[in-house]
Amino acid sequence: MSEKTIKKLSPLDQSINNFLEYLEVDRGLSSLTLRNYGFFLKRFAHFAKERSITKPENISKILVHQFRLYLNRLPARSSDQIKKNTQNYHLIALRTFLKYLIKNDVKTLEPEKIELAKQAPRQVDFLEGSDLERILEMPIEHAKGLQQLRDKAMLETLFSTGLRVSELAKLKVEDINLAKPEFTVRGKGSKLRLVFLSETARYWIKKYLAERTDPEERLFPITPRSIERLVSRYARLAGIMKRVTPHTMRHSYATDLLMNGADIRSVQAMLGHSSITTTQVYTHITDQQLRDVYKAFHAKRRRNNN
Repeated sequence: MSEKTIKKLSPLDQSINNFLEYLEVDRGLSSLTLRNYGFFLKRFAHFAKERSITKPENISKILVHQFRLYLNRLPARSSDQIKKNTQNYHLIALRTFLKYLIKNDVKTLEPEKIELAKQAPRQVDFLEGSDLERILEMPIEHAKGLQQLRDKAMLETLFSTGLRVSELAKLKVEDINLAKPEFTVRGKGSKLRLVFLSETARYWIKKYLAERTDPEERLFPITPRSIERLVSRYARLAGIMKRVTPHTMRHSYATDLLMNGADIRSVQAMLGHSSITTTQVYTHITDQQLRDVYKAFHAKRRRNNN
């Protein structure tokens, strides 16, 4: 290939490539996260290039405002515009990129000047009470042999630890010492955090491992997609009408902790959230104080008159 046929990257494109390499090597982000960052930033670079902006130093508040208008008017597959949270993913990626540039002495727009789009509070789906108990019992009723033990141990581990499905799929047998009710998991961004196993989860993992004869090092030799299918199947068998995923089990774990009096900072640590804002999505459904106030004071006169 001749030198003339090699497409020369603009300074902005080259800076984005350097940033993605930094995220991969220094930050240890997953391939999926890297792909998302690359998509969002290359869309921004293409938008900027159409406006003759090819250097990171020339990123301005006006350019970002124009990009936000572009995103807001961009048609989506299933609606007239892409969702606000997807728009925000673009802006968060851009913010992080700008922080990287400034850290490397590039004079560009301050990331703090980029405001995110306002969006409605996210609805959290979780299981509680009889629904939760039913789905946890489904492997016993509808599976046999090693699969029964594996699936039961898997569901109990999901609810006991609040692991992400990717974390559960990567979990190795050697990661867990069943003599202890806790172990360390490496989560997003290769961050380590402590998670806890209930006595029930430990019991079923022991039974499951006692029947295992294969040399597989993973605790549950199954893909994240297969775990999602199994959780969905057991939810249907339990008669639960709404969509249930491994993340629903994670939501159920967090909700259970908060409803039983855990503080939000501790739950943040156990979930592995880098920001408390992410964890606060649960507080509107777990505010026990508001429930107590309602029960104590609502329609008090009517109750007293009866």
